[in-house]
Amino acid sequence: MRALALDAVGGLEHLAVRELPRPEIESPGDVRVRVRVAALNRLDLFVVDGVAGVDYTFPHIVGSDGAGVVDAVGSAVSRVRVGDRVMINPVVSCGRCPACRAGEESLCATLRVLGEHCAGTAAEYVVVPADNLAAVPAQMPWAEAAAFSLATLTAWRMLTTRAAIHPGETVLIWGIGGGVAMAALQIARHLGARTIVTSGSDAKLEAGRRLGADATVNHATGDVVMEVRRLTDGRGADVVVDSVGQSRWPESLRVLRRGGRLVSCGATTGPIVSLDLRRLFWHQWSILGSTLGSRREYQQIIALAHQSLLWPVVDRSVPLEEGPAALAMLRRGEQVGKLVIEVAT
Repeated sequence: MRALALDAVGGLEHLAVRELPRPEIESPGDVRVRVRVAALNRLDLFVVDGVAGVDYTFPHIVGSDGAGVVDAVGSAVSRVRVGDRVMINPVVSCGRCPACRAGEESLCATLRVLGEHCAGTAAEYVVVPADNLAAVPAQMPWAEAAAFSLATLTAWRMLTTRAAIHPGETVLIWGIGGGVAMAALQIARHLGARTIVTSGSDAKLEAGRRLGADATVNHATGDVVMEVRRLTDGRGADVVVDSVGQSRWPESLRVLRRGGRLVSCGATTGPIVSLDLRRLFWHQWSILGSTLGSRREYQQIIALAHQSLLWPVVDRSVPLEEGPAALAMLRRGEQVGKLVIEVAT
């Protein structure tokens, strides 16, 4: 089969379309999916560069998101059948540890993510547990189905389970244009929040306005803290949604109201930040980490997708051979929404 795979880590020069053996079903609960479309995430760039603590077996297939058609099922599988149109939840948990038994699979002691810890979706075939599959809504195109899972699940857990957003609250979302930020904007609006989004690109800010953002701020030319304070009558944001990390951390804290919550799922500009503990306890802030999501949360976003209430924004689709170029575009931050890879027709 054809697959977008690394022969080493350290840069995009190690990534290419390669001919690899088709994976076989080894567990009775597994399913083999013939992938139609895969989607890229910033996680793929981290994998290309090499994630600390992850031992790779080369060639390593990248890609966490994907959608396709069920090709074969294990002997214990009854929830899907050959020929079903499915999209893939990339969070693979053990199902046995205390976190999994409590329904908190993203806290699994042996959590794996497709494309990071095991073979990914940017290939003609991928084998995953049947529990990691969901039916594609009848009206949803393949590109949107492929782009849906990782970013939407991440944003959903951030805003619902972790930050617990309430109707009428003001939510600041850094870096509109990225997959998680675009999903967070849609989810915040669905929850009844007032939304302020930032970007250094006017084109991305316009995309945010089209998605219904209540206010936009160009963080390259404007003062985000001053503008958010103005928009909230000096009070500040109830919730800050941050996947940026180091470069915007001081502003994220300055813009947060007393008793506010900052929820973070990434560190695209760097992982090291500082914090004055006196400000933390005096302002009674909550600083929350969030990663991926549980099966229950995945079912919640799938239900919204089937109601056409929560779909990803797709920037463009490219052939499998252009996967490295698409990742280079992602590294430069040129996309508005998700980049998807057409694996098969």
